[in-house]
Amino acid sequence: MNSNRAFPRWSLLLRYAFLTVVAFLTILPVLWVIKIALSGENAFQGSDLSPIPSVLSLKNFYDVVLAKDAQGNWIFGRQLFNSLVVSALTTVVGISLACTAAYAFSRFRFVGRRSLLMLFLISQMFPGILMMVPLYVIMQKTGLLDTLVGLVVVYSITSLPFSVWMLKGYFDTIPKDLEEAAIIDGASPIRVFTTIVLPLAMPAVAITALFSFMSAWNEFVLAYTFMSKETSFTLPVTIRNYVGEHTVKWGLFAASSLLVSIPVVSLFFALQRYLVSGLTAGGVKGG
Repeated sequence: MNSNRAFPRWSLLLRYAFLTVVAFLTILPVLWVIKIALSGENAFQGSDLSPIPSVLSLKNFYDVVLAKDAQGNWIFGRQLFNSLVVSALTTVVGISLACTAAYAFSRFRFVGRRSLLMLFLISQMFPGILMMVPLYVIMQKTGLLDTLVGLVVVYSITSLPFSVWMLKGYFDTIPKDLEEAAIIDGASPIRVFTTIVLPLAMPAVAITALFSFMSAWNEFVLAYTFMSKETSFTLPVTIRNYVGEHTVKWGLFAASSLLVSIPVVSLFFALQRYLVSGLTAGGVKGG
């Protein structure tokens, strides 16, 4: 009896030890980034492999946040505003289009429905950089080059296939009987969609909105290609500017990386109760 009880205890301890090691190895790079950011101008100096900084300094954060251009404009504030506007508008526009499209794919039967769904899926198999040249030409012809509106349009379009598939899977799990009962009571299709379907699909909408916000917030290649003015840059482009041809400002690079990650981490904590339900319920087989 005692030996049988001891074995599960040792097994549980081994599991905890294994998970502790894996968790430490996972957060070790993050600890190193924090150490470099807090080391001031002494980043990467010496042979100390400890993730704990030997010297604490906020100089790198001050230099990033208080940076100004030659005209005296506050660069970080402007670029933070650009990132927030682009990410927020991308989320609103993308989710609005994805909700209506996903609901149509889930509830209606029309010619080309399965083909369109497959095209959405196939579009996700190619790297986004392949679309850079045609998108650049389209934005140049339409006058949207070097504008935040152009970035919003591009980000909304590129995030649409994933959002549609994610939301369609969740809409498929909502019983049609609820909608049919509302229609019998005299509700219009638009009212059924806005007052019944959308409230029930809020977990999936929230998690899809989170992914849309993250993709727009962290995107670098398109923003770097389509924007030429420093005041029009988003924050990921700013981080890249700390990487020179011959030298890298590691302290500023690490500090700006931590500052850029704060909004995304905050959103994760705010929407964490939707993560499991939104991802699992949306992962059903679509018809």
